[in-house]
Amino acid sequence: MTTASPGVAVSVITAVAGTADPGHVAEAYASLTSQADDITWEWVVQLDTATGGPELPKALTGDPRVSVGRNQSAGPALARTTALARARGDVVVVLDVDDRLTEHALVDIVTVLEDVPDVGWTTAPVVDLLPDGSTSAWPHDPPAGRLSAGTVTTQWSATAQLAVHPATLACRRHLLIAAGGWMALPVSEDVALLVALDAMSDGWFHHRPGLLRRTHPGQMTRLPHHESSKESVRGLVLERAAALAALRL
Repeated sequence: MTTASPGVAVSVITAVAGTADPGHVAEAYASLTSQADDITWEWVVQLDTATGGPELPKALTGDPRVSVGRNQSAGPALARTTALARARGDVVVVLDVDDRLTEHALVDIVTVLEDVPDVGWTTAPVVDLLPDGSTSAWPHDPPAGRLSAGTVTTQWSATAQLAVHPATLACRRHLLIAAGGWMALPVSEDVALLVALDAMSDGWFHHRPGLLRRTHPGQMTRLPHHESSKESVRGLVLERAAALAALRL
């Protein structure tokens, strides 16, 4: 594949809850500033709290590539979609506030979306960053390369297991707009977007990790109500994916 073009702009969108760790925010920002110099990016940060929130590093607030907005506390789906209104990139990348991009993440995304025009979205392997500082890789990733439309949804529908991790999702902006942004759900809004994009377009799985995913007790996915809430919206997520797939045919 060719190297990424500096003409492709990337919008990285991050929802920041009022209880977010300021250190995590700083590390997420550092992972952006470590990206290749020939990548044009902006960081669209949305504080999901009416007042307060974590103290943002001065280097972040003084960086013209960073845009900070705020809304009433309403969850990541609303915060991310609100942030999308300010985003200007051709490519939109998800970054959870407690995660970090690998140093080659954005160049891998842009290179694929430039070189393979009929691919609409990408995901990548994840490396879990454990509380003791050690790391752990997921051993069941699919082969690198193209993911035919419907592949991810079919597996999730049959087994309730995702073939790829939605925290690594990147996509073309027009497809994200067509999907309606992040589905207005209390949980699984990232999964809902992934299967919606999978219904509309082929995807791509990168050959090297794109994300260091921090595991810690405060993660939303570890809260007691998460599993039951996830099952309550699963049918609706699949129904939307089926409707989008029917429009594609």
